[in-house]
Amino acid sequence: CAGLDIFIFLHLLARIKSENQTALSIMLICAFVCTLPCVYSWNDRELKFARTMIFTVEEINRDPTLLPGVSLGYRVYNGCGTTNLNRAAVEAINGNNLLKCSGQTLAVLGHSSSGVSEIINIILSSVSIPQLSHLSTCACLSEKTRYPTFFRTVPSDHFQSTALVQLMEYFDWRWVGIIYSQSTYAEEGTTSFVKEAEKKGICVEYWLVYSRTSQKKLDTIVEALRKSSSKVVLMFMSLSYVKSFLSTMEAYNITGKQWVGSESWITQKDLVSVDRKHILYGAMDVTYFREENNVYKAHLKSVFPKVLENLKYVNFTTKNGAKVFFNENGDSVAQYDLVNWQIKEDGSVEIKQIGQYDDSLPEGQKLKLKKDAKIVWAGDSNEILFCATFQCYLIFLADSVDCLICPPEFWPNEEKGKCLPKRTEYLSYKDIMGALLTGFSTFGMFLSLLISIIFFTHKETPIVRANNSELSFLLLFSLKLCFLCSLTFIGRPTHWSCMLRHTAFSITFVLCISCVLGKTIVVLMAFKAKLPGSNVIKWFGPPQQRITIFIFTLIQVVICILWLTISPPFPSMNMQYYKDRIILECALGSAVGFWAVLGYIGLLAVLCFILAFLARKLPDSFNEARLITFSMLIFCAVWITFIPAYVSSPGKFTVAVEIFAILASSFGLLLCIFAPKCYIIILKPEQNTKKHLMGKKIISTAVWKKQTNKQKQKTSIITTKRRLLSV
Repeated sequence: CAGLDIFIFLHLLARIKSENQTALSIMLICAFVCTLPCVYSWNDRELKFARTMIFTVEEINRDPTLLPGVSLGYRVYNGCGTTNLNRAAVEAINGNNLLKCSGQTLAVLGHSSSGVSEIINIILSSVSIPQLSHLSTCACLSEKTRYPTFFRTVPSDHFQSTALVQLMEYFDWRWVGIIYSQSTYAEEGTTSFVKEAEKKGICVEYWLVYSRTSQKKLDTIVEALRKSSSKVVLMFMSLSYVKSFLSTMEAYNITGKQWVGSESWITQKDLVSVDRKHILYGAMDVTYFREENNVYKAHLKSVFPKVLENLKYVNFTTKNGAKVFFNENGDSVAQYDLVNWQIKEDGSVEIKQIGQYDDSLPEGQKLKLKKDAKIVWAGDSNEILFCATFQCYLIFLADSVDCLICPPEFWPNEEKGKCLPKRTEYLSYKDIMGALLTGFSTFGMFLSLLISIIFFTHKETPIVRANNSELSFLLLFSLKLCFLCSLTFIGRPTHWSCMLRHTAFSITFVLCISCVLGKTIVVLMAFKAKLPGSNVIKWFGPPQQRITIFIFTLIQVVICILWLTISPPFPSMNMQYYKDRIILECALGSAVGFWAVLGYIGLLAVLCFILAFLARKLPDSFNEARLITFSMLIFCAVWITFIPAYVSSPGKFTVAVEIFAILASSFGLLLCIFAPKCYIIILKPEQNTKKHLMGKKIISTAVWKKQTNKQKQKTSIITTKRRLLSV
């Protein structure tokens, strides 16, 4: 890989000789930052990369046909530790202690670690020096706004995650686990894999972080591997973590897992010891496409004098047909080999290529397996695991590695041995919330019945007659129905209950508001007929009142019939809110019908509120306007609050919100309109007389519009009271 970095850099410098004809010899510097000997460890892999780079530079300088008159120079820096790393980056920029060199450093090669490359590029970007990494794969480095001078000859982890997902999709591995290490590379790679897996319906049972220093995290991983039902495990770790992790698996004797490795370790044969063969047997992964790049593979075409700007436009084909270029994010083309760990008869390990992944190919052709490839699986069997998209409800067959998907209405038991019906949930009479709402509904119905009895036994008294007894009894009847219709919302939804609950509620509420509206119009017209002998009240007598209420209610009946005919409400199973239970509810059918019903109720309520508000200052002996105003204010407030609460409430709480709105508005009408009258009838019978009502506060009528003749005003008020008593 380091050799490929040098050749890409060489590709940019090939024409420097032609652009600097007067120069006899030019030394061009590239710095290589790697991790060599550290205080606590020695990294053989980094040393190999450094030696590969040195060999490549020497071969280029040795061949007079490649860069005639131009020589490449280099300096290898130790990137071990933050202090050394920062120093290496600064020295790479300044070119300290570099002999026989002309000009500034043109490029920095390295580091293999994504986290280290991030730190280096922050420094290099400030002076526009390009950085080419041979092994930093973190997808975060593709953000050009943060790392504008970063390029790499390896694919981003995003492509690796996509390739891994396609690999698992190809073999129908849809129930997997993930173990990853604490590093930028592993964490970013795991996050990217989980996102891509969700798109393809691959279910991740667990993803756990492995730490070499935390025994608690290690115990969690071991327990998860032993108890988990997923047989496929993705190991997203760097090489150093893998060695430690495999030693742990060997100590705990974790076997029978189909390991899928990340590219950082899958090709390292030295991972396998005699004791580890049974652990890694059948391991599989996508790894860099021909990682051991031939140092002679570059085929030169054109170069550009400005390294950073023109590095973005590198595009050439090697002798063996491989394309080399960078995309807009500085990433090279994603090409991987699909390899499989196989143990030969002599006990040695063979990492066998069984396919390829090329992200530059069209969708559906990116992953290709060799037709004659022999694949070895963990446990000598091909595991086929199925799950539903985004909802992993699986069971495993006894004595088998296969698993089957549970139907949407079922859920696996704890042992993942069989499918059990999901628990159904709806607002039941047995629930605490359902029982409370039922109790309030029943209480409201009996309270309405009690008030009806009180009014019936005192129907000849002035206070009952003066407030339009016929409309009062009809209003009490409609309120009883309102309280009763709320009970249809409780219980298991059925086809008939779903249709009944909405239509019964809407019709009874319109009947209720129509009665209140009729009472308001009567009061308003009676007090507006100021002159004695006026016939205004006759235009809205009892027959007209009945017709008005009938027409208003009939309109709502027609709306409900159209709703039930076109698209009626129906029972449905809601499985969106919870994975392990089903919410039984009534779907609206036609949302237009539902909101049309509520809209008509709201229209009548607003009209009633406006008329009652206009009549609020009329004399209060027989005037219900202020009581009606207050009751309609409560009614409108309840239903305005209901709309956002109804839309945002999940599951059975949606039904509870609707019942609460029905009960609250019904109690508001019942108590505001009838409670003051019952108080007078029962506790203040001396005020329930014709003389008291007609003689009360006549002098206070001065709050009316001023008239020059006070006697006419007094006569008008008394006449109005008589009209109300006669209605």
